[in-house]
Amino acid sequence: MAPTLEHQVTETLSPQLMLPDLYRIQRLKMETGDTFTLEMIPDNGVSLSFLPGQFNMLYVFGVGEVPISISSDPSASPVIQHTTRVVGTVTKAMGTLKAGDAIGIRGPFGTHWPVERAKDRDVLIVAGGIGLAPLRPALFWLMSHREQYRKIVLLYGTRSPDDILYRHELEHWRGKFDLEIQVTVDRAASTWRGNVGVVSTMIPRAPFDSSNTTAFVCGPEVMMLFTVMELRKRGVTSAHTYLSMERNMKCGIGWCGHCQFGPTFVCKNGPVFCLEQIEPILGKAEI
Repeated sequence: MAPTLEHQVTETLSPQLMLPDLYRIQRLKMETGDTFTLEMIPDNGVSLSFLPGQFNMLYVFGVGEVPISISSDPSASPVIQHTTRVVGTVTKAMGTLKAGDAIGIRGPFGTHWPVERAKDRDVLIVAGGIGLAPLRPALFWLMSHREQYRKIVLLYGTRSPDDILYRHELEHWRGKFDLEIQVTVDRAASTWRGNVGVVSTMIPRAPFDSSNTTAFVCGPEVMMLFTVMELRKRGVTSAHTYLSMERNMKCGIGWCGHCQFGPTFVCKNGPVFCLEQIEPILGKAEI
């Protein structure tokens, strides 16, 4: 029997996971004014196998380490990409790296989008802001296995037109006519001809069969909370709704406890959770 997607990556809990592998920057591409994509290749030539939705710990030597979701095509090894926004000391230093510079990578860690379990169903992807980055590998997977799915719908919301990620890819996918893409912005100038409003407001009129849909959701937690509310109204069940959560991860393997989320650890039990797992604590303060 051929191995399933889940069997392609084997997790082992060992001290070796605390040692970063050396990678070299191939390219740094600015996506927006404060968001960039790092394209890297391994120094040892060994490709990194990962599942859509997993993350790596990226180490900027002499500065520190941060968790960042993998944003590249799972089939495009050995090149690996991470998209991040400048939000602190490490990501600021990361944004100054140039081609040939070294960076450390530990991983991949965490759970993944259940793309295999979504076969023969409509797939609804709801992304807010930089939340499109962790969903991008799932989109690559779905499009490369297009015949295995019914409708694929992407609802994507950003603050403004200038904050839209991966513009050329979105245009390319939309041009193939086998992916429904709807983009909305919170605010726009007079030149914007698209939707205006938060992304959850597009769910009531999105073209999917709620009785046979799997939903993947990633973005700010308040956005995901309102998205879940709208999905419930459409009849999408909690068992077929998956969210990627974000907490302050430090070790990546569940040792340090920094990313505790109720009874779970985001780095080990997530970041991708079935809504059924976390529904009682989603949106609760101090969890």
